[in-house]
Formats: sequence, structure tokens, C-alpha cells
Amino acid sequence: MMDNKTKLTREQFDKVMVPNYAPAAVIPVRGQGSRVWDQNEREYIDFAGGIAVNCLGHCHPALVGALTEQSQKLWHLSNVMTNEPALALATALVEHTFADKVYFANSGAEANEAALKLARRYASDKFGPEKDEIIAFNQGFHGRTFFTVSVGGQAAYSDGFGPKPEAITHLPYNDIAALEQTVSDRTCAIMLEPLQGEGGIITAHPEFLAAVRRLADKHNALVIFDEVQTGVGRTGALYAYMNTDMVPDILTTAKALGGGFPIAAMLTREDIAAHLKVGTHGSTYGGNPLACAVGNAVMSVVNTPAVLDGVRQREQLFRQGLEKINAKYDVFSEVRGKGLLLGAVLNERYQGRSRDFLQAAVAQGLMCLVAGTNVVRFTPSLVIPMEDITEGLMRFERAVAKVTKA
Repeated sequence: MMDNKTKLTREQFDKVMVPNYAPAAVIPVRGQGSRVWDQNEREYIDFAGGIAVNCLGHCHPALVGALTEQSQKLWHLSNVMTNEPALALATALVEHTFADKVYFANSGAEANEAALKLARRYASDKFGPEKDEIIAFNQGFHGRTFFTVSVGGQAAYSDGFGPKPEAITHLPYNDIAALEQTVSDRTCAIMLEPLQGEGGIITAHPEFLAAVRRLADKHNALVIFDEVQTGVGRTGALYAYMNTDMVPDILTTAKALGGGFPIAAMLTREDIAAHLKVGTHGSTYGGNPLACAVGNAVMSVVNTPAVLDGVRQREQLFRQGLEKINAKYDVFSEVRGKGLLLGAVLNERYQGRSRDFLQAAVAQGLMCLVAGTNVVRFTPSLVIPMEDITEGLMRFERAVAKVTKA
């Protein structure tokens, strides 16, 4: 056992942790709003948001209050019984989306696992077991369980673990012709992100989404929207599908739904949900009272005109600031994305160097992300103060200057 006086260092990670992560040398110890402090009391501005999770920043009073209050009441039951926070959150999700029914899980991968299992079960029950094909898209990301990582369109994440689940087809994103050639009566589901996150911050074209819906309907397939990263206000609407002309059949949500507390949900229509009968799927922690209490607080704050309109205002400030930086240093070919899910795409001179910009930013007191080797990704708090955006972009400019000089 280590006593409290022993300082835990980055070296301890290498001693005790499985080496599948390579975390930064910095160890944050506390956060407030969009600022974070490390072990040495050095301050950082947070443009990463825990990878689009901390939608209300760090230690937001509404979330701290909800967690504190619920922690005095009830922590866990399992789904042998339901609980009031879960019922309240499910009701809110049903009231404010297309869905009739909700299934709770702990992570985006688990919500996607449930969505895929439901799609397969629905197709098997209604049309027979031969209707099993899942169509997904290159560079898509749906989680790290074996089923979800196989459906995700990045072989680097799925190869090397033995035989994969079958009947999964990958197509180029936004390619209508490929879709038309592939979707058939054997297709049970088409799964996509309305805006690819890990794949490089790429938005689905409206005509592509229309083709997905048309072909799915024609062949009795379900459309699954993975809104793990785009959901809960990230794009300026409660869910990104609300910015489009299309309504999915199944939607998954996680990340920002708990504002930092692990929770996820799968949303769907009543006729589809009926196929997850008692015993067909489950989760020990899904619908946990602590998580759902926090989720209720997140929904009550985020799903308001003030916050959602504020996302769009903050997007403009980010875009203007990044354009100014680019006018000076010429490092980006474009800024992609929507709301506060933005990607600055490196131009030909800086190909493959997104991590250099990330590391330079940390050295300047700014936390950001990458989306592949050519995109610097920004997913800050939805309520980040405007002055923190301005100050953070100044720090990012200093980072860009260092990289270009080097």
C-alpha cells in the first residue's frame, strides 16, 4: 500500500498499468469549469473535455449537487428493481427525442453492443436468421468490444484478436453509389455516426443520409445512429439527427450524457424495443441511480435554448480564432465539424503531425485532442466561458508557432 504522502508519478503508470495507453507526463489533480490544475499547480485550459464527455466542464454545481444528494440516498440496486433517477432520465430522453423506449448501459461501446444485438434480433424474429448483414463505414468508430470494434471501420483497432463476428460490410462514408450497390434484403442494419469523430471529424452529406434512409426502408433494415460523441448538445442540437432531415430507428448516446460520470443509453421505437424481451440482454450497472441522477442534471442544464444557442456562438469564436491563426502560420487546409466538435485539418506540409501540435499545446498550458494523424480535435465544455476560448486560442497559437519554427 502507498501512503498518502507518497507522490504518485507518471513513472508509476509504467510500473502498474497495462501499456495500452501512453498518457502525458502531466497528472491533473483538480478542475473547475474549463480550467485544470496539475500536481505542480500548473494551470491548463481544457479544449479536450475528456474526449467530448465533460459537457459542463469540471465540477459544475448542478452535477456536484445531484451526485452529492443521490450519494446520500441510494447507490446501486441492479435491474432486479428499477429506481426513480433511471425512470426520470428515461422519461426525459423519451420526451425530447424520437424514441419510445430506453435501455441504460455504462459506456458508448455497451450502448452500441445493445443496438447491434437488438438489430440482429429484430431482423431474425421478423424476417428470419439469414437477414444478418450489418453495413458500417470506413473510419467509423463504435467502441472497443469485439462486436463494436469489428463494426467500426478501422482495421488497426480490430485486427489481431482472432476470428471476427461475421456478416459485417464496410463501405466508404458519404458514398451513395457504394451504398446502392450493397444494401440488400439480407441487410439488417446500417450503422453510422452522423459526424465521424475518431475518423477525422467528417460530416455526413444530407443526400447521403437521405440515401441511407431510403435504402434501409426499401430493404426493411434499421438505421442506427451512433451519437456517442455528437449527442447531448455537442453540435448545437440535443442530438445531431435533429439538425438533419432524417430520424434513425435506434440511437446510442453516452459520453456527455453523464458529464463525466459513466452512463450510456440506447434509444429506439416501441415496435423495435419489443424484441429485447426479458433475459435477452442486460447490464449489472445499467440504470445505476448515481449515474442517472447526474444524467438528469446534465439534461436539465444542456437541453435549454441558452446552452444550445451558446454552442453555436462558441463555434463561431473557435472558427474565427483558428482562421486567424491559419492566416499567420498556414498549417490547416480546413476546419471541419459542427458546434463544439471541431477538427483543424493539417495541410500537406504538416501531414501526420497532429500529435506534435497536441504536445506543443500541453507545453503552452492547453489540453486538446487529435482525430487521427492529420486532424487536431477540439471538444471543450459546451458552456466554456468566451474568455477561456480566447485565452486557449492564444495558447494554441503559441503552440503552432513552436511547431512551425521547429
